[in-house]
Amino acid sequence: MKSTAYFTRTILTHLEQRASIDPLFAQLFANLDKNINDCCTYILNQVQKSGCNGFTDDEVYSMAVHYYDEENIEVGKPIDARIAVNHVVELTEDEKQQARQDAIQKAQNDAYNKMMQSKKKTTFKQIANTNQLSLFDL
Repeated sequence: MKSTAYFTRTILTHLEQRASIDPLFAQLFANLDKNINDCCTYILNQVQKSGCNGFTDDEVYSMAVHYYDEENIEVGKPIDARIAVNHVVELTEDEKQQARQDAIQKAQNDAYNKMMQSKKKTTFKQIANTNQLSLFDL
């Protein structure tokens, strides 16, 4: 199966959280005959069968839970697909400060490089002009 690692990790994280608060689901989730790769394959096959391109988080998570709920469930064939996971990443204050510092440093480097390229062009034009003879030099 070729689902993205981020998609697989997102589904697994949700299932682990659910298992930690729901003892009945925890028993189903501990089934050694089930695994996260088959779960993701099942989800992709269900999405393909539906013909829809977009699903809410709850819809996808319910498919994952359904995979673990059913004893005999047809997973389907592996699907090679691109999966978009839309989640907002929350940064800590330290990470935000570091991102600001990195952005400022990049802007300074870009401005310096642009200035240096402009200076090189000007210097080249000056050199070209000094090597050129005029009628008055003869």
